[in-house]
Amino acid sequence: MSEYYEMKIAGLDRKLKKCAVNEKLDIAAFIMFSDVEVTVKSAEQLLAKSPEFDVIITAESKGIPLAYEMARQSGKNYVVARKSIKLYMQDVVSVRVKSITTANEQTLHLDGEKAELLKGKRVLIVDDVISTGESLKALEALVKQSGGEIVGKVAVLAEGDAANREDIIYLDPLPLFFKD
Repeated sequence: MSEYYEMKIAGLDRKLKKCAVNEKLDIAAFIMFSDVEVTVKSAEQLLAKSPEFDVIITAESKGIPLAYEMARQSGKNYVVARKSIKLYMQDVVSVRVKSITTANEQTLHLDGEKAELLKGKRVLIVDDVISTGESLKALEALVKQSGGEIVGKVAVLAEGDAANREDIIYLDPLPLFFKD
């Protein structure tokens, strides 16, 4: 039987399934996929808190619905850092990342044309959850390699110690669940 953590996300009541990271730690899984109401509300609230920007960047895949909705509401473009190089990609910019929610180290890639969209632009980094900050670091590196200026880093939730960071904007804190 699954355990759940109940919380408000962007002012909406949600139940998040608890998942074991290891024998000492559980996290509450926040999955925006299929939750249009939370996606729309979160985008609206994050845009209200965000600095002026020209383009949004997010990592594949859980941040995509949020980045899309923020782009739709703001009328600005968004770019997705891909987890693998696709056939259409040329002049690829890449960085390595190790996230709490993935078992192995990954690499994020930007097609050269997408990297060019960031060059000389004010870039807003968007993610669903900021936890360890590793995905954030990878996105920051991609933006810098592409010649963009990071003007803000936003997420729906800040997990664990990330809620104490002063360099991010988020809507709600998400606790970690330590086991005895």
